[in-house]
Amino acid sequence: MQCLENRRRSWVVLLLTCMLVGSAAAVAVSNARAALPDETKQQMDKRMSWWREGKFGMFIHWGLYAIPAGEWKGKKVPGIGEWIMHRGQIPKEEYAPLQKQFNPVKYDARQWVDVAKRAGMKYIVITSKHHDGFCLFDSKLTDYDMAGTPYGRDLLTPLAEECHKQEIEICWYHSIMDWHHPDAKGAAFPKYAEHMRGQLRELLTNYGKIGVLWFDGEWIGEWNEQQGIELEKYIRGIQPQLIVNNRVGKRKRSPGDFGTPEQHIPATGMPGWDWETCMTMNNTWGFKKDDHNWKSTADLIHKLVDIVSKGGNFLLNVGPTAEGLIPQPSVERLGEIGHWMDTNAASIYGTTASPFKRLGWGRCTKKPGLLYLHVFDWPGDGKLVVPGLANQTKKAYLLADAQTELAVTCSGESVEIAVPAKAPDPIDAVVVLEIEGEPDVAGVSTAQADDRSISLHARDAVPHGADIKYEQGGGKDNIGFWTNPEDFVTWVLRINKGGEFEVEITSACPDPGGSEYVVEVAGQKIEGKVEPTSSWTAFQTQKIGKVKLSEDRHELSVKAKNLVGEGVMNLRSIVFKPVN
Repeated sequence: MQCLENRRRSWVVLLLTCMLVGSAAAVAVSNARAALPDETKQQMDKRMSWWREGKFGMFIHWGLYAIPAGEWKGKKVPGIGEWIMHRGQIPKEEYAPLQKQFNPVKYDARQWVDVAKRAGMKYIVITSKHHDGFCLFDSKLTDYDMAGTPYGRDLLTPLAEECHKQEIEICWYHSIMDWHHPDAKGAAFPKYAEHMRGQLRELLTNYGKIGVLWFDGEWIGEWNEQQGIELEKYIRGIQPQLIVNNRVGKRKRSPGDFGTPEQHIPATGMPGWDWETCMTMNNTWGFKKDDHNWKSTADLIHKLVDIVSKGGNFLLNVGPTAEGLIPQPSVERLGEIGHWMDTNAASIYGTTASPFKRLGWGRCTKKPGLLYLHVFDWPGDGKLVVPGLANQTKKAYLLADAQTELAVTCSGESVEIAVPAKAPDPIDAVVVLEIEGEPDVAGVSTAQADDRSISLHARDAVPHGADIKYEQGGGKDNIGFWTNPEDFVTWVLRINKGGEFEVEITSACPDPGGSEYVVEVAGQKIEGKVEPTSSWTAFQTQKIGKVKLSEDRHELSVKAKNLVGEGVMNLRSIVFKPVN
């Protein structure tokens, strides 16, 4: 079937704009690889291919901190478990003796890899050394390692061997910061940096092929950008195919191969850049015995799909106990994710980012000729609406039942797929839509009502930035997390009957309020100031000015001029009312 051709014509300008943005993003990637001038794009693509294909990995935070498990001398230490030495202000002379207690007799590398593989994870990143300086391997350059524990054996060797055996990529996390080493601060730091290089050489020569070196702790004052560039060159000299995260340096995009948003999903991904969200299942990375705030399986699957739909990877953490056991709630959730992946893995592995800016019912991932429609909220009327798709469609079917075709029709600016009354999966049912060519997706506009008014709701907005996003529940139905004044939000609206309109904004913000913003549409600007409403869910409507709009499609943006307090505002809607 062929949807209306005129959709394309009216969006030529926007498509050209996207091409320019894409070109800028390509330049950003090129600049990011300045540390490796001899590597071509084709060589980088080949080196990154397994990581881009895999999408899903296991993070493991394990070390001496699993012994106190969030408690020191009978007192609970607030914060994440692996930072207990720092948060609890524990002198290293008191913390270091934990080495003599570390005896993970229940550690079973095969079981760990089985859990990861069953979940559909394609790589494992484990803390070879965290900020406390203790090494999970047998290092010839320090006594503060596994050789000095009652267990007495390298923990990384059996894990690496099992990963190689089960075709899972083994990867190392390694902290640049070190609270234990005497030379890791101040003027002696260059000596420590050489020590670190020596340990990295051990990690890259004694365990076979390593997939990723995942650095952390780069924020310390002794580390600088040039050191990061030099370290990246050094480790690539040992294993040229190594992938390195951006925390080897100081900047978000250079050096290193991929960005690392932590504990959050960027609202629009990181266009033009490989990236990976790392996240915990509860509140902590290292094991903390009193942390039972576990994310649900549904939440974790939605996060995986959301990340992949924005072009990223998901590195999901487990924090084993001091005995060497992955906590049972983690094992259970990973098993349930694996059950979902048994049916839906094709919609995750090897896919690329969604061509749609936003889908109210879920997310989309794609492969050449295929759109995987991840439906979180199953339509009650049996019609799955795919907005703004102009491609000719071949057929549609459930990923769980490829033999049964679903009827597809074109309706206005949208494609409609007739779906069963009941979702085949209550968490995320995937509908596959086969199309001709590359996705041709136009922005879908909000149309005028019969009274010529037009209401732009938060759920239909496109957020731009790393933190800003749509949120709902708990009295919220708004654009929130507007904590960065560089972030902004846009809508597309369609005017059939032009004229002058009064503009109203509905927002919420606790005291003191005061952030200034600009609403811009059709070359006109209205400046406003956020009024305090007592809380983030106490929404109030305010008239902010008038604009004249012609009969056409228009893009509207709301941008912050500054930030006062914790956030600009929670923005629920923009409404245009005709002036008679």
